[in-house]
Amino acid sequence: MSVNDPLGDMLTRIRNAQARGKSTVSTPASKLRAWVLDVLASEGYIRGYERASTDNGQGELVISLKYYEGEPVIRELKRVSKPGRRVYMGVKEIPSVRNGLGVSIVSTPKGVMSDAAARSANVGGEVLCTVF
Repeated sequence: MSVNDPLGDMLTRIRNAQARGKSTVSTPASKLRAWVLDVLASEGYIRGYERASTDNGQGELVISLKYYEGEPVIRELKRVSKPGRRVYMGVKEIPSVRNGLGVSIVSTPKGVMSDAAARSANVGGEVLCTVF
């Protein structure tokens, strides 16, 4: 099945799995998805992820979700830049999510990174999603 927005599909899978209380969720593998998962893991929103192989050779990412006292750690996961409307921001325009309690994930020329890392590296780029 063809997916128009692979990153949006992964974020929806994570939201749905957490709503059902699942411990893991799988999604087809891609470099962009892995980079976003690296940021989520380094910021402490997921336990981690593993790359698994499938029969068709595509591969998949198995994401270990994180809970605290029975509640999901990720309370809100929103896609900002979509295929129909890309959102680019300079380093001074990158939004802080919930007064710095959340994280914006930004695709920059130096790689995919959190908003704080983008500000410290003094680069802007495409705001992929926000996490709280």
